[in-house]
Amino acid sequence: MTPFGAKLRQMRADKNMSLKDLAGAIGVSSAYLSALEHGKRGRPSWYLIQRVIAHFNVIWDEAEDLERLAALSHPRVTINTSSLSPHATELANRLAENIADLSEPELQKILSIVKQPTTVRSQDKA
Repeated sequence: MTPFGAKLRQMRADKNMSLKDLAGAIGVSSAYLSALEHGKRGRPSWYLIQRVIAHFNVIWDEAEDLERLAALSHPRVTINTSSLSPHATELANRLAENIADLSEPELQKILSIVKQPTTVRSQDKA
C-alpha cells in the first residue's frame, strides 16, 4: 500500500464510504481505485487528486498533504547513485534487497532519519 492509498482508504473509512461509491463519485472504476489504494498503480494524476479533494471537501492544508502523499506514492522507485559515494550505492541496493523483511519499527526508524531536514542531519554529524 502506498502513502496516498492508505490516506485515501482512511478518508473513505472516516466517511463510511465503500470503494464502489467513491469510485463512482470521482469517475473511476472501483478496480482502478482498489489498485491505487493497494499500490498496484502508479502515482495518481493531478486531476484525480483534485477530484478526491473536491469530493471530500478537503481544506487547504490537508489538500497539500494529500498532494505530497501522492508524490511519494510511486510503487516502483529508481535511485540514481552514479555520482554519489559507494556507501550511497550500497545503501540503495541493500534497501532494495531487504525492504520487504524490515519490520514496521525498523522502517519508521529509517524514515525518521531521512525525513529530517538536511540541516538537522548535518548538525548531527558535527
